[in-house]
Amino acid sequence: MEVIHTEIPGVEIIEPRVFRDSRGYFFESWSQREFDLKVRPVAFVQDNESRSTYGVVRGLHFQKGRSSQGKLVRVVSGSVLDIAVDIRRGSPTFGKHVAVELSGENHRQLFIPRGFAHGFSVLSDEVVFQYKCDNFYDPASEGAIAWDDPELGIDWRIPTGKAVLSAKDMEHPRLADADCLFDYNEDLYL
Repeated sequence: MEVIHTEIPGVEIIEPRVFRDSRGYFFESWSQREFDLKVRPVAFVQDNESRSTYGVVRGLHFQKGRSSQGKLVRVVSGSVLDIAVDIRRGSPTFGKHVAVELSGENHRQLFIPRGFAHGFSVLSDEVVFQYKCDNFYDPASEGAIAWDDPELGIDWRIPTGKAVLSAKDMEHPRLADADCLFDYNEDLYL
């Protein structure tokens, strides 16, 4: 696997080596040894999958405090624009984001470390989205920021009138008004 560093340290694009022939393709989608060596040592404890249709926007979500999660996300079929936002107060990249198109064709994955909000928009007619988490889901620790916060400047590549959100995702505060964010100087992996 190849690791592509983004403009925010710790947020990494993973490109697997894909072997194609007349039968189709093969690639190694996960290797603990390679990930620990090339990205960071992480023990993933939960895998999740969702299916969504064009225009769905999910996010921007995070888990607070000791329940914070790092995620390794990928698309099985279809395509999304995947977003990671730095919500670590005091970080030189606080409020900045990384946007990466992930698809069943490019097989890219994105690692979002703890201390970031995460979301995606569906660019294809349908998408099957999978992600690994390095901490268990804790509903009492849910946090989120507004997907359309103008201060974040995210181009979701979906016309605003076509965005499909849950009622919950329409009610999140802007980053400036959010509480329970992270401290840049705190090691969230201890």
